[in-house]
Amino acid sequence: MNDTVLGQTVVKCLIDNFGVVQTERFISFVIKEPFDYTKWQKDLYNDMSVEELFRVASNWKRDVLHNE
Repeated sequence: MNDTVLGQTVVKCLIDNFGVVQTERFISFVIKEPFDYTKWQKDLYNDMSVEELFRVASNWKRDVLHNE
């Protein structure tokens, strides 16, 4: 997948899930605010137990496979 297709896929996903206005707000936020994705990703699940993280991941996998 090249960068153009990736970008189009991500924007479509955002619009499908959040609508055009919220997608535009998110893109504006990401462009304006300094955002360290690596730090954010590292801290994302700090408040979750291993069991809770496993449940969330299992549900996500089930939903993804169900929608294919």
